[in-house]
Amino acid sequence: YGLPVVDDVRRILDDRSIRAVGILTPPNTHLELVTAAVEAGKHILLEKPLDISMERAEALVGVAERAGVTLGVVLQHRFRPSGERAAEIIRSGALGRIVNCSTSIRLWRPQSYYDEPGRGTRARDGGGVLLTQGIHTLDLMLSLAGHVEEVCGFAATTRVHRMETEDLVCAAARFTSGAIGTIEATTAAYPGFPERIELAGTRGTASLAGTELKVQFHDGSSVEMAPDNAGKPGAGGTGADPMAFPHDYHLSVWRNFAAAVGAGRSPRVTGREALKVHHLIELLLAAGRRRANH
Repeated sequence: YGLPVVDDVRRILDDRSIRAVGILTPPNTHLELVTAAVEAGKHILLEKPLDISMERAEALVGVAERAGVTLGVVLQHRFRPSGERAAEIIRSGALGRIVNCSTSIRLWRPQSYYDEPGRGTRARDGGGVLLTQGIHTLDLMLSLAGHVEEVCGFAATTRVHRMETEDLVCAAARFTSGAIGTIEATTAAYPGFPERIELAGTRGTASLAGTELKVQFHDGSSVEMAPDNAGKPGAGGTGADPMAFPHDYHLSVWRNFAAAVGAGRSPRVTGREALKVHHLIELLLAAGRRRANH
């Protein structure tokens, strides 16, 4: 693309003509790089996850907030048109009060994916299917259904993969609103299926399957949005090729961040907002550890 390339990050951080940086490095490097960028007075758009542990994630967000710099996080599922439409419907009250929310993330990654150095390790990635893949759909779920306050369930590494962290999680969840539901996430479901978020409200139901939306109201009316990928197998990065998705949603994240920096306001997904999905992932893994120790 004809962009300048440097071999020392300090050349970027010391360049006063650069107002903001994007950090797309392995998760275990995030806290140190964000701290360096903050000290250089740069605004930051950070790839998920925030970092490899809750402690480091909270420290990272705190560093940015205390310095007053803008910190955005790349959780692009919120920018899918179907997700945005579902959020509008829920905010309007048309779906009524949410009583149930169930989320299914059934993806496929071959063993060759985890054979790459660092993949699926606690030291570099911090976790498995939840922190690396499921975080996007779980973030969208929380933005629609609200905070999860209690979970009970299981987390495991199946015989499908040789890896350090979890590739299968199944749990029941209770939301602060009183809604209950289920959460499942795996990278062992060949050949990979669209992620699903299903919500039942007092006035209707909504179903997000990948980028498709179907809403049916008790009065007989409905709302539908066709999938962006026209239902192509493996589209959305759910299969063996994790990059098999359009760049539109990422582009929307970058545009939203650039506009936020220019206007001096917060981007749609701030560091503080991203901590919510990290807390949920901690709850799910803790529930799995409790079950494993019984």
